[in-house]
Amino acid sequence: MQNQAVSATLKSHILAAVSEEMAPVSKDWLQALCNAEQQAQFAATLAEMFEEGLLVTTRIGAYTLPERLGLVTGTIIGHRDGFGFLKTTQEGSDLFLPAKEMRKVFHNDFVLAAPSSMDKRGRREGQVIRVLKARKVELVGRFFVEGNHRYVVPDDTRINQDIIIGKNDTAGARQGQVVVVEVVSRPSAPKLAVGKVIDILGEKMAPGMEVQVALRNHDIPHEWPKAVSKAVEKLAEEVDDEAKVNRVDLRDLPLVTIDGEDARDFDDAVYCEAKKSGGWRLWVAIADVSYYVRPDSALDKEALNRGNSVYFPDQVIPMLPEQLSNGLCSLNPNVDRLCMVAEMTISAAGRLSGYKFYEAVMHSHARFTYNKVAAILEGDEALSQRYAEQVPHLQELHRLYLALKQARSERGGIELETQETRFIFNAQRKIEQIIPLTRNDAHKMIEECMIQANVAAAKFVEKHRQPILFRVHDRPGKERLTNFRGFLNELGLPLGGGEEPQPSDYFNLVEAIQQRPDIELIQTMLLRSMMQAVYQPDNIGHFGLALKSYAHFTSPIRRYPDLLLHRVIKYLVSKLEADAAGKSLKHKWTATGGFAYQDEEMDKFGEQCSMTERRADDATREVADSLKCEYMQDHVGEVLPATIAAVTGFGFFARLDEFHIDGLVHINSLRGDYYHYDAARQLLVGENTGKRFRIGDALRVKVAAVNMADRKMEFVVVNKDGQADEFERPARSGKDGGRGQRFIKPEPTEEGRNKGRNKQRHRDSKNKGKRRAAKSESSSAGENKGGFSPWQQRDPAAKKAKSNSDSQPKQRKKPSKKRKQRPGKKERSVAKQQKN
Repeated sequence: MQNQAVSATLKSHILAAVSEEMAPVSKDWLQALCNAEQQAQFAATLAEMFEEGLLVTTRIGAYTLPERLGLVTGTIIGHRDGFGFLKTTQEGSDLFLPAKEMRKVFHNDFVLAAPSSMDKRGRREGQVIRVLKARKVELVGRFFVEGNHRYVVPDDTRINQDIIIGKNDTAGARQGQVVVVEVVSRPSAPKLAVGKVIDILGEKMAPGMEVQVALRNHDIPHEWPKAVSKAVEKLAEEVDDEAKVNRVDLRDLPLVTIDGEDARDFDDAVYCEAKKSGGWRLWVAIADVSYYVRPDSALDKEALNRGNSVYFPDQVIPMLPEQLSNGLCSLNPNVDRLCMVAEMTISAAGRLSGYKFYEAVMHSHARFTYNKVAAILEGDEALSQRYAEQVPHLQELHRLYLALKQARSERGGIELETQETRFIFNAQRKIEQIIPLTRNDAHKMIEECMIQANVAAAKFVEKHRQPILFRVHDRPGKERLTNFRGFLNELGLPLGGGEEPQPSDYFNLVEAIQQRPDIELIQTMLLRSMMQAVYQPDNIGHFGLALKSYAHFTSPIRRYPDLLLHRVIKYLVSKLEADAAGKSLKHKWTATGGFAYQDEEMDKFGEQCSMTERRADDATREVADSLKCEYMQDHVGEVLPATIAAVTGFGFFARLDEFHIDGLVHINSLRGDYYHYDAARQLLVGENTGKRFRIGDALRVKVAAVNMADRKMEFVVVNKDGQADEFERPARSGKDGGRGQRFIKPEPTEEGRNKGRNKQRHRDSKNKGKRRAAKSESSSAGENKGGFSPWQQRDPAAKKAKSNSDSQPKQRKKPSKKRKQRPGKKERSVAKQQKN
């Protein structure tokens, strides 16, 4: 630890010294700046800085900063067509990488590059200097054999190069199988990468294969290190009595859990009661994960590495081992569990008026599902009799929810109803049915309770000025806001607030569109105008929820930021108790898992947790797309009703009404017109017909193709008869009914046919004898006799010569001698007889 601290300090010292100098500096000059303690670490630190791209060397071996030489660092983003991009750390300086450069690297490598020339499309190209941080050396793909050559085609289409496999490195893989490859030699154009098969996952369409592929494509940790396995072996199945000491005993409080039908880890329990003075007292009990997962332990390091649990359809990759996530930490019914409690008071108007936090032991009195609670609230007699003791408490919770909902609308918290789906699998783990999920009052009731606990936790820590990770959601940027306002103007809808609209302005818009048929279109565009929520230690508020302070406290089993917040709250509670007793804490940690972090640590935690969240979203989306494509293979050729879900410059995505699956209708498949993309209004417009395709439009499509490799589907628009749609072109105003009439040829009448024939005979008699001459002239026009061909470049000199020749009087040609006429057959016969 001490060596790491010295190295970190030395790095900062060297960077500051180099940045202040006007020219590159030598190694000896840098070493002379170090003190005695730093001298021992100098060589290793300098080499490390060079490998990380913090420093580069000139041709004479002097050190300087990369930007001083015009170099940039960034991450490789590959494209399926072979080219790629360098997403640089400097804003606005991303580079285009042609295929020849991409053959040196893999997608997701962190490299040092030099900007070069501009390509034909005006993009700044880049040249890869060296790889600073290589992506993982394990890849997943399909194994193939062709003659004496063995290779693996990566499943990730952003890696557009095959991996050569040695004859003795196949591990027995067969043709077409999905395998895991360890890269032993990286690509260096023109040489391909070389690897060896280290694991055989199975056949391409095997059940669960899509999850195995996604885990490796997105670098999601899914195997527990040995140190973690050893740690959980020591854990008991039940909470020991020693852990319950010095905790508030809430085992008699009728706390209950309310989750989905397929939930396996229960990390929150709730209970509320009405206050005599008005309002409510709300208890939100959260699983005390921090007691079992201590800072810098093997469990903690792996939890940070994973960042969050990943929820695939029918499978979960947990952040914590099952012994904790489904056992000791899960608030299962009828067992004692350790918890952290946020005890809050809510006014009759639904506003948070007070809160306190403490460690407790609880006993869940029932495990409810959302559907059960919704049915009880609607008056289901059988369920009400079965849970007679809890019914009054659930009804009180619902009354609290109604007050919280009203307060949310008054502050302008945005609440959008988006359509989600659930996959129903058969015994072979293949999709049997796709059903829509609807949110009922039970979902919203728990959501509002969790929001109040998160707000209380953020305010508590902020009040005592301890660093944590806030869940922040920034206001929309200028460009997004301008595009959204332009879209709304087309619909005649207002958005208040001027250049800086408030959440209440968006809330009023959502309320105004509830009865509109295009509500889905408007909500989709509203979501696209928003920024993405992230974790960071700097609090800028949560725009979507219209909250000034917000932090995640309620799910420490499946989110690392929640675990960090629990540790900080525990530390603050112990510190406040010590201050009240006239004492002080000797350490920055507590006996039950509390911890006080520094600002610099939270910066790193925020980057890691935001990354793992995006990684999980990408992986789950990939798996869902694979399963949907596999399911739709049985529906190729079918005609189904759909709704346009998104519009792009290359077509639009249509969502099947029955299956809630999206497919691409390519712009080239739209018949009858040329279509152009209007980005401001998010629609495709026909050049001649004026026909429009925009989000929310209903249509019928045929499933044309399913591409399992790219996880995409192609649809074509059809008419009522199931045929490819070709739209009528309306006549345009103007001469002779407008130019549009030329596309529509009316069926001629008999009178019209006769009239046409008479006109043709008149033209033939008038032009008699002229056609042959015209044909002769046209055939000689292409000859190079002072003229020119219309398909060739016109020669000014030839043009001038021709002009001069035209000005001279034309000379009449001498008539050629008539050819002697050949005797006819009769004459030849008479001549022959005379000769004989």
